[in-house]
Amino acid sequence: MLIRPAKTISGKLVLPGDKSISHRAAMLAAMAVGESRIENFASSADCSSTLECLQKLGAVVRRNGSGVTITGGVFTQPAEPLDCGNSGTTIRLMAGVLAGRQIEATLIGDESLSSRPMKRVIEPLAAMGAGISSTDGKAPLHITGGMPLTGMTHRLNIASAQIKSAILLAGLGARGLTTVIEPVATRDHTERMLRWFGAEIDTSRPGEISIKGGQKLSARSFTVPGDISSAAFFLVAAACLDGSALKIANVGLNPTRSGILDVLERFGVELTISDESSECGEPVGDITVRGVAGNFSGEVSNLLSGGVIANIIDEIPILAILGTTLSGGIEIRDAAELRVKESDRIAAIIDGLRRMGAETEEFPDGFRVARSRLRGAVVESYGDHRIAMALAVAGLIADGETEIRGAECVDVSFPGFFETLNSVVIS
Repeated sequence: MLIRPAKTISGKLVLPGDKSISHRAAMLAAMAVGESRIENFASSADCSSTLECLQKLGAVVRRNGSGVTITGGVFTQPAEPLDCGNSGTTIRLMAGVLAGRQIEATLIGDESLSSRPMKRVIEPLAAMGAGISSTDGKAPLHITGGMPLTGMTHRLNIASAQIKSAILLAGLGARGLTTVIEPVATRDHTERMLRWFGAEIDTSRPGEISIKGGQKLSARSFTVPGDISSAAFFLVAAACLDGSALKIANVGLNPTRSGILDVLERFGVELTISDESSECGEPVGDITVRGVAGNFSGEVSNLLSGGVIANIIDEIPILAILGTTLSGGIEIRDAAELRVKESDRIAAIIDGLRRMGAETEEFPDGFRVARSRLRGAVVESYGDHRIAMALAVAGLIADGETEIRGAECVDVSFPGFFETLNSVVIS
């Protein structure tokens, strides 16, 4: 993919449905009794992997454009392995869904997914009584059904919404109460979606989430909000180009996901939120951003670390691009989790920025990027959708042409990303 410099970003966008919400909506709809209709379901390959796994388990799934109808309530023995593709959310949450059921299944994935750590989800599920095994703590995961689960309290060692969600979904099929205690608040889409489908879940104690086993879910219909993680690339692109004015409609504003907005405002980006409402238990609104490149605030710390990181973990690659425009640059720490994503995202984004002439420094748990004038270069996506999209934005603000190798990987999360980006670029 070739990216040429842009003058401004202008227009209005409606983005595909939030990937995190879509995964969870599909799984709970398949677990619920009756027919659920989900509009604006994410078009990503990752979410398609979830739908395909559910179909192999006996759920009736029908797609019509961006709408998905799922009839669930009873899972059946799959005739073949459940292929989770590149999706860590699919494999970890499906492990929780299947852990306490009378089903034997094998969860597999592509080469990238098969290299990612799974002990973090295997150990708590096994502690509840699940029959689950792996290959040296990595996929494939083999789940032996028929083992009754017992609810228990889990104190997470790392902040992970995927692990929390897997445990809560397993807790639905366990005897007694299952409680998750997390060190830092993570995205709470699972808790909100469980409530939307009729489950009782207790979040009254800060840092603790509890669910009683044996609850039945009821089918629901709703529209998935636009994905704020996808919006982040367009927001940063517009912010970095003087004279830009971009409106993104119907974006999810969940406070456990909207940390990117707080960070952008902290650095002086001009943002406006309007038309706020609620959908499937999730806050939604329109975001308008105006380009003020060169006018970002230099009076705040450029260090992002600690508890804020869990809230912006997916947006860190695009924040690295923003850092090249900030007077004090940007420094990210406490983000070692980025090294075990679809790629080593710390190494990948730093490699791309160095090729484009940025002054950078890499740490075991993060990086520093100084204010730099970028120049076009040949850069690598490393097969990682967020790296490819972040480098596309870098190409818009660079001097000269940028070539992104392996750019087709964006289809994992955002098919049509480059066409959407081109629709608002003024060259």
